[in-house]
Amino acid sequence: MKTNFSAQTGVILFAHGSRDPLWRLPIDAVAQQMTQRWPGMAVQCAFLELTTPDLSSTVENLMKQGKTHVRIVPMFLGVGRHAREDLPQLVTDLMAAYPQVQFELLPAIGEHPAMIQLMAEIAADLPSAS
Repeated sequence: MKTNFSAQTGVILFAHGSRDPLWRLPIDAVAQQMTQRWPGMAVQCAFLELTTPDLSSTVENLMKQGKTHVRIVPMFLGVGRHAREDLPQLVTDLMAAYPQVQFELLPAIGEHPAMIQLMAEIAADLPSAS
């Protein structure tokens, strides 16, 4: 898979959040894998509710690291109200608050063809193609 990032780019894995502190472990694991695979990539997690940090705090943290391009990856399997309405509004608010930062909002991870294929392989208990 091709990676398209520069030293000025920060990636935010954005998830819903939960009262259960163990809920975030898979999201943190994705961030850790990314950091191990691409050591120069700034990757952080942010959450909509019930878990910290929130999106705005995470953007501010990346800005303190000199990031001027923020890629937001919604870690949602489906596109419900949060991905369809809440997150775009949060990004619009961030764009107004930080016009010096370029924001890139990706589609929900569950919509990616590779993720759909991987979930099908897992459900069928087949080895991954990779």
